[in-house]
Amino acid sequence: MSAKAEQYDVIRKPVITEKATMASENGAVVFEVAMDAKKPAIKNAVEALFGVKVKSVNTTITKGKTKRFRGQPGKRKDVKKAYVTLEEGNTIDVTTGL
Repeated sequence: MSAKAEQYDVIRKPVITEKATMASENGAVVFEVAMDAKKPAIKNAVEALFGVKVKSVNTTITKGKTKRFRGQPGKRKDVKKAYVTLEEGNTIDVTTGL
């Protein structure tokens, strides 16, 4: 597997929510990442894929809610999110896609 494919395994997709938009005003971008991804791997993947300098990476794990699917009780998957703070002058426009 190529290095680029491995980086796409670390970073799943950008998170576009109201909270993520507020974070982007402070120079941070939010990505959904693999559950086993570590902070240095996330930093390397973002720098390689987008060509920007990363200042810091903060992660959070959101536990999946218990919901009903077709009348049957089920559970949504757990999600790990990375709040990536960029160095001054660096930006990533997640609305255009990759």
